[in-house]
Amino acid sequence: MTEPALDLVIAALEKIRESSDRAPRASRTALTRLQAAPPVAASLWEARASPAWRRLQSAPNKAELLDPIRERVRVCTKCAHLACSRTQTVFGVGNPDADLMFIGEAPGVDEDQQGEPFVGRAGQLLTRILKAMNFAREDVYIANILKCRPDTPPGSFGNRAPTATEMQMCRPYLVEQIEIIQPKVLVALGAVAVEGLLGMRGTMRELRGRWHAYNGIPLMITYHPAYLLRNQAPSEKRKVWEDMLQVLERLEQPITERQRNYFL
Repeated sequence: MTEPALDLVIAALEKIRESSDRAPRASRTALTRLQAAPPVAASLWEARASPAWRRLQSAPNKAELLDPIRERVRVCTKCAHLACSRTQTVFGVGNPDADLMFIGEAPGVDEDQQGEPFVGRAGQLLTRILKAMNFAREDVYIANILKCRPDTPPGSFGNRAPTATEMQMCRPYLVEQIEIIQPKVLVALGAVAVEGLLGMRGTMRELRGRWHAYNGIPLMITYHPAYLLRNQAPSEKRKVWEDMLQVLERLEQPITERQRNYFL
């Protein structure tokens, strides 16, 4: 036992003696066990005194690292027309320590109102997909290429896709998010997300269902949930699920027979 640990034991025994009429005692069996025990307390003491331990304790966690980026996004005016039309920015949501990160294209009207990505009908479908994968929304991280809802002409309905310029302006925020979160697997939802993230265009028929990479992180491309809302064909839903099975395998998650035969 090292001196600091021994000092602690002696101080504890002195306190017992001062506060009690009886002196502290230990059986021969207890003394034998103490003598034979490895110096765990000493090792722990030494570890906590090491520079590596102090750096670990003082290092900010990922949520703290994301906070200043969130604040920059909140007041961003790089796209003046979007800054004027948005209700609020939509930064991202979920577990900053997640192994799995989903990337969509841009907030819709529901997301613009609530300040959270994927909360409308497409988001509800994504939540069901996550549940089928044995994940909750809180287990993964979800973000978009754009942090503002693309503006639409007065009186028009629905959402519009972000322009290449808008994606270029907003992309650095997403890059920072990914660098901090460092997920084991990325999932790009739809061709717009692929273009914004990788700068490449292509049909989903060409892109989905096989592994790509973003800065060394495995990237699976699949259909956006909104596509499945427009196209209810079981064959299209099955394609997305097969992509998610590949994601589970890459994450080394157990897959049940029921999951392998599942249709969205």
